[in-house]
Amino acid sequence: MSAPIADLPPLDEVCALAGAAAEAIMRVYARDDFDVREKDDRSPLTAADLASHKVIVEGLRALTPDIPVLSEESADIDWDTRRQWSRYWLVDPLDGTREFLKRNGEFTVNIALIDRHASVMGVVLAPVTGELYAASVDQGAFVRRGDAGQSTLRTRQPASPLVVAGSRSHASERQLALLSGLGEYTKVPMGSSLKFCLIADGRADLYLRAGPTSEWDTAAAQCVLEQAGGRVMQLDGVPLAYNTKASLLNPEFLAVGDATRDWPGQLST
Repeated sequence: MSAPIADLPPLDEVCALAGAAAEAIMRVYARDDFDVREKDDRSPLTAADLASHKVIVEGLRALTPDIPVLSEESADIDWDTRRQWSRYWLVDPLDGTREFLKRNGEFTVNIALIDRHASVMGVVLAPVTGELYAASVDQGAFVRRGDAGQSTLRTRQPASPLVVAGSRSHASERQLALLSGLGEYTKVPMGSSLKFCLIADGRADLYLRAGPTSEWDTAAAQCVLEQAGGRVMQLDGVPLAYNTKASLLNPEFLAVGDATRDWPGQLST
């Protein structure tokens, strides 16, 4: 996906901000228990979500005071306001709250910069492992793994059988039906936006989401995957775009490592 690259904020500073949010999350994670509330959509909300939100929003406002911020925990900005934005931050302070509650480590901090409906910068950090996936349209995509340092991310040619990254908490019959057109495949369950990162890292071939997601769930990881050579698209092949309508819900989508293959044509629709 082509995207403007002029005047991008420093990616390293956004990575550092994600790290500070991860530390705030882990302070809550270390407790024996913590309060859990239920949001209007019946999804869980914890003190970790709110602590991460506070760190990120304050940090982004200091880093780029002229760029608005839309976070999952402050998403009540009306469409008449949002539709005027050409560039804004899109944040999920804790993606995978259900995985956080299960204490399986498969949750992330997601920070994306959207420019004219495209994700042009993305940072995905897994607080438990410290793995950091980051990308921008002027720097490509990379991963940092502790003492192993930084390495470039590149997708791979599809394996045989295909390796499909799947949601650990949100499988559906429709998803299985759509995937049946691909023939034999192996499924790797994974929580949060780490599914995209598996593909960007050449460890999986695709991820299909037939259930509901919100724009903050996908934006950061979409940039990582696309800059690593993959694609994220609706089931008709149209690229997944942001801030194009009043609703913040995504359509069904497909994330793939091989950007040249006709994946929509293989699905059992």
